[in-house]
Parts: sequence; C-alpha cells; structure tokens
Amino acid sequence: MPELATTDILKILPHRYPFMLVDKIIEFEEGGDRIVGIKNLTFNELFFQGHFPDNPVMPGVLQLEAMAQVAGVLLNSREGNDGKVAFFMSINNAKFRRVVAPGDQLRIEIEVDRMRSRMASVKGKAYVGDELASEADLMFGYGA
Repeated sequence: MPELATTDILKILPHRYPFMLVDKIIEFEEGGDRIVGIKNLTFNELFFQGHFPDNPVMPGVLQLEAMAQVAGVLLNSREGNDGKVAFFMSINNAKFRRVVAPGDQLRIEIEVDRMRSRMASVKGKAYVGDELASEADLMFGYGA
C-alpha cells in the first residue's frame, strides 16, 4: 500500500487536532503485522509551550500516545474491524532513551505481537534518526 497522508489517517482514526500525533504513514500493508508512521515536531506544538518553556521536550506519555495512534491505524484497518475503534488498555515495559525536541522527526515502528478477536498487543519503538527515543509494549481492546 502507498503512503497514507494525514487526510487518509483522519478517515481511520477518531483523533483530531490538537491531539492528532501522526502526520503520515510511510510503511503499511493492509492485513500485515507492521506499520511505520511519522510525527514531525515543530516548536508550534502546544505541549512544547509548557513542557518545558526554556528547554522544550516532547512528553514521554505523548510519545506513547503517538505509538498508540500508529498502532490504531494498523488495527482499525484490519479486515473485520470496520466501524470499530482500538482503545488503549495497557502499557508495559515503557522506556525513554533520549529527549525528543522541536525540529525532530519521530519515526514510529509498530509490530503486532498478538492478535485476537477482541484484543491486540503490539511492540512499539520510536526513533529520531537511527537513535531509539522510546519503546513500549501496548495492549488494545476493541469498541464500537
């Protein structure tokens, strides 16, 4: 499948500004178990204004949310999930390895770990360039 632009992502995810944390999908195969998304970070992001004004840093919890949104594109696009929404259920083994700052491009890689009819678990990693910024195991349940 070709890249997905923001307008395509908006058709799959329920998130909207200012909480949309995925700019595009650069790798994705429908029905596949892997997806890669991009979040371009500019100083204009609302969270940089208060976290922290003299040393702006993307909060780790928002890095996890960006991972969840990329995973949501994969999960919500799977056959049989039409009209369903993947809801965040748990986070395990979250680690933050480097600061993510304005001007960085966050590349978010998600791989399906387990898939069941009503739940899914994925492994997420976020990179800035080739450097691992954060990682976590995420679990989702499906709702209508």
